Amino acid sequence: MSETTITEQTINSLIDDLKDARKRTLELVEDLDEQQIIGPKLDIVNPLLWEIGHTAYFHELWTLRHQDGADPLLENADELYDSISIAHDDRWNLPLLSLDDTRDYMQQVLDAEIDRLKNKKVTAADIYLTRYAIFHEDMHTEAYTYSRRTLDYPAPIFENSVLHDEAYDTGALDGDVVIEGGRFLLGAREDTEFCFDNEKWQHPLEIKTFSMARAATSFQQFAAFVDAGGYQNRKYWDRDGWNWLQQNNLQAPNGWKKDEEGNWLIKEFDLWQPVRPHAAVIHISWYEASAWCRWAQRRLPSEAEWELAASGVPGNINQKRKYPWGEEQPSERHVNMNSRAMRSIDVSALPEGDSAYGCRQMLGNVWEWTADTFKPYPGFVADMYQDYSQPLFGQTKVLRGGAWPTRSRMIRNTWRNYYGAERNDVFAGFRSCAL
Repeated sequence: MSETTITEQTINSLIDDLKDARKRTLELVEDLDEQQIIGPKLDIVNPLLWEIGHTAYFHELWTLRHQDGADPLLENADELYDSISIAHDDRWNLPLLSLDDTRDYMQQVLDAEIDRLKNKKVTAADIYLTRYAIFHEDMHTEAYTYSRRTLDYPAPIFENSVLHDEAYDTGALDGDVVIEGGRFLLGAREDTEFCFDNEKWQHPLEIKTFSMARAATSFQQFAAFVDAGGYQNRKYWDRDGWNWLQQNNLQAPNGWKKDEEGNWLIKEFDLWQPVRPHAAVIHISWYEASAWCRWAQRRLPSEAEWELAASGVPGNINQKRKYPWGEEQPSERHVNMNSRAMRSIDVSALPEGDSAYGCRQMLGNVWEWTADTFKPYPGFVADMYQDYSQPLFGQTKVLRGGAWPTRSRMIRNTWRNYYGAERNDVFAGFRSCAL
């Protein structure tokens, strides 16, 4: 983005997103007491009081201190909130500010960011770094959301949520689509306005013709595997997956149990709810997704296959769309995102979001595991925040597409997410391909 293209509308839109991201952060913690805002020490969550301060610190570090050379708003901000230098387990033992003082610090940072956007000559670097910080906060608000479920806290209350929309209760969507292969350009184009370092840059590779499920795997489809003894049968699991299963003594997915009549219930935050059979299965690890595929005689897609199915156009697979349906910004007609439904919805809902191949909900509802280990694209160079991608290369698996709490403003077909294969607490499901 050149300086000549930076309009007042661009700046105002960025300010709106700054305010919206912060509003979502505060909505996620405003009902928590002093004990809940710290919470127990677990490997898969942060103390929320630390985490909300850290997101504000990230804004300050990159948009105020990095760009303007400003002094820290908190004298000991680096010692409190630098996630690179502060070990995870130490975050519970820091001399953290009170919740009220943390909110004051967050507001100071926000006010300073908005003031500089309104009152200085804004550069392309300002726009890029502010957007980066917004998306960083968006990723953390998704983490706050799954942390609340992990910690058995009540569901948060969001102003935009519509909990009972009949458009979401549409049933199953079975069957595969055939996607013709060829030479495909994987990754983001160099003229993309914003993307992360791990999406750079598009590069050619050959993809064979394949068949992919039109929809993500549903609760009903996954429950058939559980009920058939899939969690007791070694042949469906790779070595690491079987060891993980045994070490954690799992007989079913995270947050599943049966009621007195033998029907499956799933934990949604602090409540147990009847399974909605045709909703996309969620809180599934890569190990579990892979085991289901072996049982069903299917497989997970490669991330290149996933991106082709989401972005390609039959007859011209490199006429890549930004979103599955085209270039129009995501809306509630296209995606279940932004915590609108507060859960995964039926896999056949939202047909206006279909890709050119007829694959539904490739963005939103649940993150979708792919077969691939997270690796850099050819010629990878780390962005200014050097620890965004590099430490996780070779250690994690790639997910695509976004989930129901993901903010739609940051997602596109080339976005790459990554978690450890064991993570069954995050908002992940999967779709499969024919062998």
